[in-house]
Amino acid sequence: MIIAPSLLSADFGNLQSELEALEHAGVEWAHWDVMDGAFVPNITLGPLIIKRLRQTSRLVFDVHLMIKEPERYLGEFADAGADMLVVHQEACLHLQRTLAEIRRLGMRCGVALNPATPLCALDYVLDEHLDMVLIMSVNPGFGGQSFLPASLRKVRELKRLITERGLSTLIQVDGGVQPENSRQLVEAGADVLVSGSAFFNYPPYASRLQAFKDAVRCK
Repeated sequence: MIIAPSLLSADFGNLQSELEALEHAGVEWAHWDVMDGAFVPNITLGPLIIKRLRQTSRLVFDVHLMIKEPERYLGEFADAGADMLVVHQEACLHLQRTLAEIRRLGMRCGVALNPATPLCALDYVLDEHLDMVLIMSVNPGFGGQSFLPASLRKVRELKRLITERGLSTLIQVDGGVQPENSRQLVEAGADVLVSGSAFFNYPPYASRLQAFKDAVRCK
């Protein structure tokens, strides 16, 4: 299990310090929520901020694009230092082409699905060396929302598809993730858990990371 704290809930005035604190706590991934105010009803940050912070951080930068026409900006995020670039199936006119371009630019690629988007939307890309699928367990746009229970069934079904095809695709879950539901998610097949306010609101970060790990291990 990988915990990827969502910087949407971090202190935006001290992002460098926040990243340093995460790294010191033993966190390995940092999740960046990029929103454009069009695909989702919120605006956050862009590649310039990520590029600046990439210079001082060794964390895996997992960048989630909640934007229209993400294919227009792939090069900018590659230049910014993204390690994993996740685009929404709902935002891509030519999804397979977009994923191929992400790989060509040297990044790992992922596809995000909104809660109402069925898994069949992945039928023709799941075998295309897809590194990760992000199951949104809230409707995207804002942090602090409650987890949608139907997401558990979606994760189970996706895990079955991945196993049947003999793939190594990671399953990431984002939205309302906290220690109380992390064990269920991992048992359902999740590999990467994104947590925002349920992580950053409970310092120190090393203790909060351990709380997630303990919740998954407990019987």
